[in-house]
Amino acid sequence: MKDNIKVVAFDADDTLWENQAYFDEAQEKFNKAVSGYCDPESAHNELYHTEIRNLDTLGYGVMAFTMSMIETALRLSGDTIPASRIHEIYNIGRELLGNPATPYPEVEDTLETIAATKPYKLIVITKGNTTDQENKLKRSGLTRFFSHIEIVPDKTEEAYCKIIDVLGIKADEFLMAGNSFKSDIAPVLKIGGYGVHIPASSTWQHEVIEEFDHPKLFRINCFKELLDIL
Repeated sequence: MKDNIKVVAFDADDTLWENQAYFDEAQEKFNKAVSGYCDPESAHNELYHTEIRNLDTLGYGVMAFTMSMIETALRLSGDTIPASRIHEIYNIGRELLGNPATPYPEVEDTLETIAATKPYKLIVITKGNTTDQENKLKRSGLTRFFSHIEIVPDKTEEAYCKIIDVLGIKADEFLMAGNSFKSDIAPVLKIGGYGVHIPASSTWQHEVIEEFDHPKLFRINCFKELLDIL
């Protein structure tokens, strides 16, 4: 494997830095904001279903989440929710744009070691709003490690194939490391690449699927264990 892999790609959110926890906090704030119209569990379920319905038009990320919160609040209230409460919900989403994107403790040292001692091209593949993702990468201070950054609408087999073509490599020369088995691992394995699954402490329910074993799949518990694989 070491002689075959040419490109090592990394997911960003919840792989390089924490992200889902901030959305979980935002969900709790949203539940309180609409508490006059439904219970917390119903608010959570209604918002999730709104997000899923909006994926085709709004995609992923903070802006899509914010619009889905506002849409859900209007529906739950029968369009009677006060403008002041809508403003409160808007600010819940707005605050997410300032997430610190602080790298997990082991990330920077591990990337430093890989960049200095391993013959791989390091890249990032993430999904979401382009501006938001670019800003998080800048705030993280990690951009110096990556020669290529891809921000895609969704992580599908087709999307990975296009990236691999752009890189001028074969699928079995590509390795993807990330926390989401659905987005970071399964599609890469299906096209013939390698996957390294690094579970996060919290995962959005839309990203949860039944996992499977594969000869090109590696499972690790923390980021620094990548050094044992590469």
